[in-house]
Amino acid sequence: MAKIIVVTSGKGGVGKTTSSAAIGTGLALAGHKTVIVDFDIGLRNLDLIMGCERRVVYDFVNVINGEANLKQTLIKDKRVDNLFILPASQTRDKDALTKEGVERVLNELAQDFDFILCDSPAGIESGAMMALYFADEAVVVTNPEVSSVRDSDRIIGMLSSKSRRAEQGLEGIKEHLLLTRYNPERVQKGEMLSVEDVKEILAIELIGVIPESQAVLNASNSGQPVIMDKDSDAGQAYLDTVQRLLGEKVPLRFLTVEKKGFIKRIFGG
Repeated sequence: MAKIIVVTSGKGGVGKTTSSAAIGTGLALAGHKTVIVDFDIGLRNLDLIMGCERRVVYDFVNVINGEANLKQTLIKDKRVDNLFILPASQTRDKDALTKEGVERVLNELAQDFDFILCDSPAGIESGAMMALYFADEAVVVTNPEVSSVRDSDRIIGMLSSKSRRAEQGLEGIKEHLLLTRYNPERVQKGEMLSVEDVKEILAIELIGVIPESQAVLNASNSGQPVIMDKDSDAGQAYLDTVQRLLGEKVPLRFLTVEKKGFIKRIFGG
């Protein structure tokens, strides 16, 4: 049976879709058949991050409305076996997602996939609530700044009260914290919250810390998940995150200020 994981946040622009693309790709690279579902109806960015925007013919809402089937709609990634994308609609609004329709599509996907990643819109409106409702696990993405952490705290409250598991009195959604755009130098200067600060406020399991990195922007612009850039710090951090999601114990990296060597100190950089 597939595991449904929602990638969510309270605030927009924290790297949620970048994280969905990277984690989904990482799970597929680890040999698990994975589909990433874009719940951001009306905006649709996942296909851009994944570099498959020109291959979108049908979308999630078409499947819900019976205008297309999953075989017609799912986009198979050309770089990674076992990886598929279910794109969102750009022309509908979020009310096009019905609980019954979403459940039907997720149940059909669950017959064929190991992992279903739900890339949620930011905030607490209907699309975000729909993305988290059926989840077994949640990756809460936040930046190390007060407003982002506060909004994430609100989302954690929604995960524990508004999900199907909560309604049915089952064991709650397993929550993971993913801290993105982390810059140890700014933490040292007091311009950014530390890992320990964020952990203390949100009190959920830390699954990964992604450093602030030019590689993330480069990957987004080229339509390639940053986890494919295995030489970059962000790519390595996402690979570590996926391993932890799969139950492996991997030490955290990129938390301290890198000491510059003699040559760098003399010539800069």
